[in-house]
Amino acid sequence: MIKHIVMWRLKDFAAGASKEENAKKLRESLEALDGVIEEITAIEVGINFNASPAAFDVVLYSEFENREGLEAYQNHPEHLKIVDFVGEIRSDRAVVDYEY
Repeated sequence: MIKHIVMWRLKDFAAGASKEENAKKLRESLEALDGVIEEITAIEVGINFNASPAAFDVVLYSEFENREGLEAYQNHPEHLKIVDFVGEIRSDRAVVDYEY
């Protein structure tokens, strides 16, 4: 099993919306991929409430059966639409992919 975790820090204002609005839009967009991209076996998106300067704003936790499933997800056209949006709204990103 592959676990794919991504965290983003968002700009205070981007793409015509506040950080909070963009965080909600990002969560809704990512969670909407469940059932659209068949390789996703689990997906969860959280919006941070911790005020620490070390904290990120949004986290994605997702699971795939294998590396090929993760690759299919990453190259799927619906996912790529979200990648473009994230590129507009994020200031920082961290990612971890691991087998479990």
